[in-house]
Amino acid sequence: MKKRIAIFASGSGSNAQRIMEHFKKHTEAEVALVLTNNSEAYVLQRADNFEIPTHIFGKHEFYRTSDIVNLLKNLNIDLIVLAGFLWLIPENLLKAFPSRIINIHPSILPKFGGKGMYGDRVHKTVLSDGEEESGITIHFVNENFDEGEIIHQSRFRIEKDDDLEMLKFKGQQLEHLHYPRVVEALLRKMKTV
Repeated sequence: MKKRIAIFASGSGSNAQRIMEHFKKHTEAEVALVLTNNSEAYVLQRADNFEIPTHIFGKHEFYRTSDIVNLLKNLNIDLIVLAGFLWLIPENLLKAFPSRIINIHPSILPKFGGKGMYGDRVHKTVLSDGEEESGITIHFVNENFDEGEIIHQSRFRIEKDDDLEMLKFKGQQLEHLHYPRVVEALLRKMKTV
């Protein structure tokens, strides 16, 4: 039986797309569901293009009920992948999927992580602090933003002429290259629940 992935995303979903592409014809794993807290998120169109079911939810359902946990359990999800998902993961979801929820962050953690540090905010801070390098961190998710155990980090050099768009470009290149591979490697290590 194929291992099953659920992707949570809040926006465009370019990392979600790379993961969907990677596992489209995979023999051992598949993306079974895409979930979002934003009914306008472009990730919904991306999922539709791959004929992957979607689920849109609000704060009440996510934080005050067990509906999301039950949905994921009923679909036999093995791994939850956060791809630009901006809400803190609730305790019931963390307990239901211990060491089975991962996230990608656009900096070398622990620098430039935490509440409110995502997307352009991270890159702008990296630039204003005069950093010589940046990169990406893929990590397990715990009860705090960006504090889970680190799985993978990749770095790039910041040149003196690099602006916000160049940092985003360099970071996304690393994200799109490494995130699907890390997901695949983790699934290979897992025993099916």
